[in-house]
Amino acid sequence: MAMDRDQVLRDAAALLSRKSTATMDEVARAAGIGRATLHRHFAGRDALVRALEDLGIRLFEVAFDHARLDEGTAVEALRRLVAEVEPNAQLLAFLVTENQLFEGDEVNEGWARLDARVSALFRRGQAQGDIRIDLSPAWLTEALYGLVGTCAWAVMDGRVAAKDFQYMITELLLGGARRSVE
Repeated sequence: MAMDRDQVLRDAAALLSRKSTATMDEVARAAGIGRATLHRHFAGRDALVRALEDLGIRLFEVAFDHARLDEGTAVEALRRLVAEVEPNAQLLAFLVTENQLFEGDEVNEGWARLDARVSALFRRGQAQGDIRIDLSPAWLTEALYGLVGTCAWAVMDGRVAAKDFQYMITELLLGGARRSVE
């Protein structure tokens, strides 16, 4: 029987998002495969995490496309983006806290593409007068990732209802990022 690589990665992401220190043995069990099979496809934890990063970037690029970031106001687009990212928020929560992905000079160029798209959305919101101009688009991008990851953990822990995921993120981010007109 052939191993479904993407399914193994999704199973690994589900486990690692709950237990970031899980061993390769635990990942293999969670994926329903043997340790040797897992090691044939991913030589070690580093290779597994890099494969998860590639999967995450692919999934988030699709989510960004589906969110139609260039349509409507930046605030509307941001709400669509959070909705599209939600199904994979646990993976993002794991990836943005996995230090090995951001050490050294070899950061995956996919992150740069994603960051550029989100930053452009915030710049557009600033130009439209909906987003504060005293907060840089790069900072707002990082804040968005942080809120998505944190809310994903809160949902997993039962501290936030899953139905409130989108509301919690957009209201906190926009409540702090919106330009107040006085």
